[in-house]
Amino acid sequence: MADTTPAWRSTALAQTIGEIEAQLDLAWARLLGELNVAPGSADETALGWLVVDNPAEHDWRIVDAALDRLTCAQCRSTLTRGPATCQRCTYHHEVRFVAREVDRPNVPAGNEHAIRVSFAVARNRIRYSPRARVGYELILPVLVAGALPTTKEAQAAKALINKLTPEECDQVATFADVERLALGANRERR
Repeated sequence: MADTTPAWRSTALAQTIGEIEAQLDLAWARLLGELNVAPGSADETALGWLVVDNPAEHDWRIVDAALDRLTCAQCRSTLTRGPATCQRCTYHHEVRFVAREVDRPNVPAGNEHAIRVSFAVARNRIRYSPRARVGYELILPVLVAGALPTTKEAQAAKALINKLTPEECDQVATFADVERLALGANRERR
């Protein structure tokens, strides 16, 4: 498989991605234990395909964990992480979003969906524009901490992000960076 670990835009994002990946691994290990399936076995691979072919029957962490363990027959990358031109990866990337999303206790309704989407964007960067990536990647640690921006707050952040060039989007590490660049002196060039 040709996957490499990306250089995340911030330490906070790297830590958050690591935490969520650990949750995926734990959810997968629990499923294997419940079904008495040996890790690394042909049965585990078969279970992975069963999960990704029926994502609505599983929590999103289990679906994403299964995707991480499968190889795309078309492009030979980890399933969903192949090039944007890979139809099989694109299909599985899109259907992953029908998996179950149950909000954690004491978080705003919709927080789990926001985490799930932001995580998918961060880990599948080639499928999204620089503007989409920066917004989802910067908000992910905030979401995991239990917050959820209001529509007004999200729209204000998007308006600032839309003032950035694609190159600037890939360079920022915080919302303060976005604000500084978006409100900077030379914005008339757009």
